[in-house]
Amino acid sequence: MSEKDQQQAAAVETAATGDRGGLSQAELDELVASSDTGGRAVSGLMGTLLLLVALAWSLFQLYIASPIGLFNDTLARSIHLGFAVFLGIMVFPATRTSFQVALGVIVPAVLAALFMVSTKDSTAVWWIPIPAAFVIATVLLGSPKNRIPIWEWALAIVGTFCALYLFIFYREIANRVGAPILPDYIAGVTGLLILLEATRRALGPALMIVASLFLFYTVLGPQMPSIIAHKGNSLSEIVNHQWITTEGVFGIALGVSTSFVFLFVLFGSLLDRAGAGNYFIQVAFSLMGHMRGGPAKAAVVASAMTGLISGSSIANVVTTGTFTIPLMKKVGFSSEKAGAVEVASSVNGQIMPPVMGAAAFLMVEYVGIPYFDVVKHAFLPAVISYIALVYIVHLEAMKAGMQGLPRAYTPKPLVQQLIGIAFAIIAICALSFAVYYLMGWIRPAFPETAGYIIFVFLTAVYVGLLYVASKEEPLKLDDPNAEVTSLPMPGPTARSGLHFILPVVVLVWALMVDRLSPGLSAFWAAAYMIFILLTQRPLMAMFRGESQFVNDVKAGVLDLIDGLVTGARNMIGIGIATATAGIIVGAVSQTGVGSALADVVEVLSGGNILAILFLTAVLSLILGMGLPTTANYIVVSALLAPVIVTLGQQNGLIVPLIAVHLFVFYFGIMADVTPPVGLASFAAAAVSGGDPIRTGLVAFFYSLRTAALPFLFIFNTELLLIGVNWGQGLFIFVVATVAMLLFAAATQGWFLARNRFYETIALLLIAFTLFRPGFWMDMVYPPYSEEAPTEIVQAAEETPAGERLRLRVSGVNDLGDPLEFVALLPIGAGETGAEKLEASGLMFREEGDKMIIDDVIYDSPAQSAGLDWDQEVLRVLKPVPQPSKYWMFIPALLLLALVVFLQRGRAARETRKPATA
Repeated sequence: MSEKDQQQAAAVETAATGDRGGLSQAELDELVASSDTGGRAVSGLMGTLLLLVALAWSLFQLYIASPIGLFNDTLARSIHLGFAVFLGIMVFPATRTSFQVALGVIVPAVLAALFMVSTKDSTAVWWIPIPAAFVIATVLLGSPKNRIPIWEWALAIVGTFCALYLFIFYREIANRVGAPILPDYIAGVTGLLILLEATRRALGPALMIVASLFLFYTVLGPQMPSIIAHKGNSLSEIVNHQWITTEGVFGIALGVSTSFVFLFVLFGSLLDRAGAGNYFIQVAFSLMGHMRGGPAKAAVVASAMTGLISGSSIANVVTTGTFTIPLMKKVGFSSEKAGAVEVASSVNGQIMPPVMGAAAFLMVEYVGIPYFDVVKHAFLPAVISYIALVYIVHLEAMKAGMQGLPRAYTPKPLVQQLIGIAFAIIAICALSFAVYYLMGWIRPAFPETAGYIIFVFLTAVYVGLLYVASKEEPLKLDDPNAEVTSLPMPGPTARSGLHFILPVVVLVWALMVDRLSPGLSAFWAAAYMIFILLTQRPLMAMFRGESQFVNDVKAGVLDLIDGLVTGARNMIGIGIATATAGIIVGAVSQTGVGSALADVVEVLSGGNILAILFLTAVLSLILGMGLPTTANYIVVSALLAPVIVTLGQQNGLIVPLIAVHLFVFYFGIMADVTPPVGLASFAAAAVSGGDPIRTGLVAFFYSLRTAALPFLFIFNTELLLIGVNWGQGLFIFVVATVAMLLFAAATQGWFLARNRFYETIALLLIAFTLFRPGFWMDMVYPPYSEEAPTEIVQAAEETPAGERLRLRVSGVNDLGDPLEFVALLPIGAGETGAEKLEASGLMFREEGDKMIIDDVIYDSPAQSAGLDWDQEVLRVLKPVPQPSKYWMFIPALLLLALVVFLQRGRAARETRKPATA
């Protein structure tokens, strides 16, 4: 367990004697700071300097993201890392536990020794121990939390210079790529050692250890077991690959952090500083607090909404948990279950479009698709997961006979409520269509001034919504430990902050309608958020007749500065994590361990795709015990995503790359849940006063619905809205939601009444059938008939144009090693089978009873399917008519009706009060 986790566990024990059973607000703020923004608190001149550096970082990122910010991407990465390393060293103090000190001493010493052994230039040996000794000395000297010693300043300045080395000497380096000189060696080695030390401080020991192991592997390749051995790399190659070029530290991951992630984190920070976080919490409570287990349901909804503006699980837990966890305990949840509900809902904020977590933006680069498509594919599983969590909370409330919180008003009749909701939905849709087509008319009509017209329109709407909000009482976050006499009314609560939706609308519009880049979309959303922060207080005070213009403007400016500084400090860990993960990605590309790992995984799994997926999930969970989500995603996607795609194809399962990356991402978010090091679980336990390990275990159990979804959408890509229209998407959403609710009922042991074991099995079977009806239909009516390879021409003639033949072929890979895989060949148009195959770009020759590919036309469907000349066709699978897979729903629904019939009788005999939700 890391020193951070020990601190948090100690905090829980200390809190057990408090009045709340948890930590005070100041202690919770310190917990978030130590995990996310840095635990060192300095005042005076030093504090002002750190504030100015953080402010400068945010302003720099806004500049390079703006339309006028023309800046070389490589240079921007160098400056980005310079800010992250400087602030990481300055705001995260060195720790004093024996394990941390030992790690901070051993890793630099061993790396220095390896670098000395690996160098082939005798002039580059003598100085290597110097930076290692420098880092070791700063670790041994340590540092207090309330001041910054001189050696910390030295470490931060040297680390910043090494990060800026690429920026300062960019032209000179460009002329000698591949041939580093002595200053390159010094900057590269020193930079790597200080980056690893900054990682240890900001993110704990796990990522430092993993990155160091990959550096060891890079040097010691010849000494590795034969299956993963490689030639080994010299210091010159390591420095050039990891520090001087954009293959390692300054690679894609840091580039995404620079271009996209910072702006989205900053946008969330500004939105939260304006009061949106409190608004979302209050709206959720006003809408759901009266239901059974209402505070827990409100926690789920509030976390889903705050997940729109925050990618940090720990910050989400503390932001919403300080209010929701005490209220959950008040209606009957235990400390561990209250904390677990908050953890499960807050962690899932990272999969909630449109903002999602930092790893989502890495998918844009790794998968090579627009961010709009990432959001589209991730939307359905995220919503289903949250609906299922609300249902899990409802089942927990049913089992315990809980009630909701009292309302301060008499609710309208249900029919009237439904009519009101229907009219509201119709009004929103009508307004959306009106805005969409109005914007579509404005842009071609006024091409030069469209932006200004849209800004004026948005501002008018903003002022109108502020005027509406000014007529309501200001929202205040009540003390959750005080006696709750009534819930706020939904209408006034919702009207008091509708203007917070506008920046989210700007972001979604820019991303999904104008299809701007994620960075530019986030810039415009952040720019509009800055406008709101500067004008919100003066306008609201004026509408309320309480205007003190100078003071109101000053308060708005201070809110803006605080939001910019907080956004930068929230980015320290992400910036350092993406840079350090770049070491791992660079080592993978430099050593070729990816292909070796594919052989290892294939041996371990026996080539079974399900076993491969389980191995990937287990690896993600193991790494998740120490790595943050972003680093976990980078490591596992770099190592195993290509393996899953390749081995899947070899076993006849064509898996889209986005499905594999989302699979890895979903298990990556479990990093903050998984005991014994799930930081979000420790944070929730600190609030609730419960046991952190038990909280993590319960949260993991609640998160099984999230763990089940990736396995399902690998085999049923319709869940990711791949290859479906909107009508089909709506149908899939309804069916998948019902299936996930039944899965939740099975895992929770309660549906209408407590489950018997056979009812749990039946519910799991029904849920699986609704998710994958094709699994059973393929058993009854196989979708393909097997033909002899020599009959491929006849099979192509009988296959309609546009359909696909499945061909199992054998050949060799790029290294000359034999391989077998399944190719999906789209059949072209033609009168005969030969013409259809030629239209697909394929020609054959027969050699006895063998069918050999004689030629593949360049850029043809056949080449895209992975086919190449001299490959042998082993099997031909021709598609045959098959009944609709949805016929399998009939026996599933009949079985569900039987379960309902069995449980309704028992439920009627229960003495519990009926649920109100």
